Amino acid sequence: MNNLYFEYGDREVEYLCGRDKKLGAAIEKVGKIQRGINPNLFAALIESIVGQQISAKAAVTVCSKLEALCNMDASVLNVLTLEQVQACGMSFRKAGYIKSTAKAVFDGALDIGALPSKSDSEIIQILTKLDGVGVWTAEMMLIFSLNRLNVISYGDLAIRRGIMRLYGHKDLPKTRFDRYAKRYAPYASVASLYLWQIASQI
Repeated sequence: MNNLYFEYGDREVEYLCGRDKKLGAAIEKVGKIQRGINPNLFAALIESIVGQQISAKAAVTVCSKLEALCNMDASVLNVLTLEQVQACGMSFRKAGYIKSTAKAVFDGALDIGALPSKSDSEIIQILTKLDGVGVWTAEMMLIFSLNRLNVISYGDLAIRRGIMRLYGHKDLPKTRFDRYAKRYAPYASVASLYLWQIASQI
């Protein structure tokens, strides 16, 4: 396990507090949030795929089994059978996505080492070409592997719930969400950390 956390500090907090009083009050109440990040891009990508549509607890269990099997190494994962991957506790469909991702990295179709030099939008475009990787998965990679500061995901139910609870909305159309995203920029990822916390606590 790594002990790295998403990096942000006083500058980002002061900016958000100055831009939005309600969010600022929530930030003051919650305090500093430590959310772990995984700088191993391949492992983080596989973990993001595993985590789709299952609980965080279940994802940890599956990832632990998968790591024990292949050490989250693309070359090892590439030669495992679909059945071996599936036996870690996932559907055959998801196992197929993981296998195809490992193959793309092993074959060089995906130059995962080049991602840090790309812009957020470029990374999303590259990753969403992979089977089973949608915009949400790519956005989670940006936050929790690359520590990108300006990411907020409309595709994340908890983020939307956090916004609705914080501001008292009964629904959140994309146009309204985009206004909040613009308000939080260029530190929307930091806002996301607090919105997740708000969604889980209130």
